[in-house]
Amino acid sequence: MQRRTFIKTLSYLGVVSALPFLSAQSFAAPSKAISVDDLPELTGELTLYLGRGEGGLYEDVLNAIKKRNPNFTLRIRRGPTAALANTIMAEAKAGVRQADLFWAVDSGAIGQIVGAGLAQKLPNDLTEQLQSEFRFNDWAPISGRIRTLPYNPTRVTADKVPDDIMALPDSDLSIAWAPAYASFQSFITAMRILEGDDATTKWLKAMNKKAKKYAGELGVVMAVERGEVDVGLANHYYTLRLKSGKPDANLDLAFTKNDAGCLVNASGILALKQSKTATDFMRYLLSKEVQTYLSGEAYEIPLAGQLPPPSGIPSLTEISPPAIDLTKLADLRPTLVLMRNAGVL
Repeated sequence: MQRRTFIKTLSYLGVVSALPFLSAQSFAAPSKAISVDDLPELTGELTLYLGRGEGGLYEDVLNAIKKRNPNFTLRIRRGPTAALANTIMAEAKAGVRQADLFWAVDSGAIGQIVGAGLAQKLPNDLTEQLQSEFRFNDWAPISGRIRTLPYNPTRVTADKVPDDIMALPDSDLSIAWAPAYASFQSFITAMRILEGDDATTKWLKAMNKKAKKYAGELGVVMAVERGEVDVGLANHYYTLRLKSGKPDANLDLAFTKNDAGCLVNASGILALKQSKTATDFMRYLLSKEVQTYLSGEAYEIPLAGQLPPPSGIPSLTEISPPAIDLTKLADLRPTLVLMRNAGVL
């Protein structure tokens, strides 16, 4: 769905055609995605703290929602997700709550706010729109991203890419990674939770001897495609975005099984004040139109309703992500200390 079509849809009551259902295996089927046509009109005012992300696509969503609801005023404070989380914590400590809502691009920041007891409980009819593994009492995941191993099929065949992330340093593959990148650090936090600090430290030290560093995960994927390395570590959408502009790119995706290498992380939103308007605003982000837009333009995974993933990746029922509470990814400080001690940062 193109941006102009999406905005017109939200603004002028357009209806998206029916979409095929995800099969229900380990993921319990959510209720059918709700159209914006069936949502209440937003009125009044809200202040949203918005973590930067997705190259302005989130801004497109917000502008479309505002255009559809002319009697609604949305004030937005923008900044890096981690910085905004720290601001919310500081404001709460000072007895001031400026924000009604916090939309974060990383569940670790969400976990920080939830852990401090600052998030409001959500109604069941809202959380039931989400797949069962993404239902939380006090925040709503909006869209997902999978940790993957993008590889260059002209340099290595799929069967040579390990399906165990802990085995990657012992392979003969040349590797690209971006250890300073926030998503990578959430991945290492998940590894610490699943494998323990000692095993994670050993893995990092072994990887540090052979992996080539890049500033971000788009750089990782581009290096793989150019043939500088065999394989990289990156969120799935960087590969899909590159291939959308270069369909013949020398890129494919491999997935590990039941470990941090296949972590499904999520952006998400929470309410900091009890407000029907705030809850109804969250319903718009879980609507069929917004979920479809984020899938089609950002290549993120829809988490609400029975909507398919972006073209080019399997559904969540076809991969083997680890069972992990995403809010626990907020425990980032020990991860950074561990990474520094391992010589990675």
